[in-house]
Amino acid sequence: MRALIPLASIALLGAAPPAKFVTPTDIVASAPASAWRVIPPEYLLIIDFKSGARAVIQLAPEFAPVHVANIRKLARAGWWDGAAIYRVQDNYVVQWGHNDDRPLPPGIVAKPPAEYDRPLTGLPLRPFPWRDSYAPRTGYALGWPVAVDRNRANLTHCYGMVGVGRDLSPDTGTGGELYAVIGQAPRHLDRNIAIVGRVIAGIDTMSSLPRGTEALGFYKERASDVPIKSGRLAADMAPAERPAFEAMDTASPAFAAYLHARANRRDDFFIRPAGGVDLCNAPVPVRPVKR
Repeated sequence: MRALIPLASIALLGAAPPAKFVTPTDIVASAPASAWRVIPPEYLLIIDFKSGARAVIQLAPEFAPVHVANIRKLARAGWWDGAAIYRVQDNYVVQWGHNDDRPLPPGIVAKPPAEYDRPLTGLPLRPFPWRDSYAPRTGYALGWPVAVDRNRANLTHCYGMVGVGRDLSPDTGTGGELYAVIGQAPRHLDRNIAIVGRVIAGIDTMSSLPRGTEALGFYKERASDVPIKSGRLAADMAPAERPAFEAMDTASPAFAAYLHARANRRDDFFIRPAGGVDLCNAPVPVRPVKR
């Protein structure tokens, strides 16, 4: 006797396979050249460690011009040559510099203004459509994640963002001591410290360092410090050895599609899409430029 096949099974036999949902990674990989903007080498700080590891920091002159000018002058004066990472606080920050009172090089602004935010005027803001716990509005401007309160915009303390170590207010720090976020976004620091950029390569090295055992994650012994060989601007390196990077244009259709996909994951792993995403969980894609 011939076995009977249920009608539902017959229908399935002729059905097309389910559509494959596009992932954020797919969107980034297929984004056209017009969706990317070259990061100027004048605003790439290259930190080389004595171990051979490297970190690359994109600076943000549009948000902290005086601090960024200081950092560029410090790099050209060799400030970070022989400096070290001396603080690694778990789920918080990694901090580097000299951790002493050595004099600053000539031309450094010793008391910069508090560049914690800036006027929103002139910024092409792409609004972030989901609610934020720390600001009335958020979004992206000039390739950076920002929070907006009234007519002021500030960079946000997302993973990998770089800020200026400082003492108590009104001292805002010179830029000679820097930190990078290596944990859950400490957004309570927003508008309390000047953010000057973000780590776009090498954050894995920074975030995997041994944690400091003293208060706030400072290393107890100087022998535990992670020595820095040099800190240079990419623009000052020979073209053949100069690293180059592009960031996705946050005003582009490709970025809009990427943002939608981050909030509505439907690829194989996800059973139920979240329908939203946190600003710091939708980082601006950055990629190295192939030579």
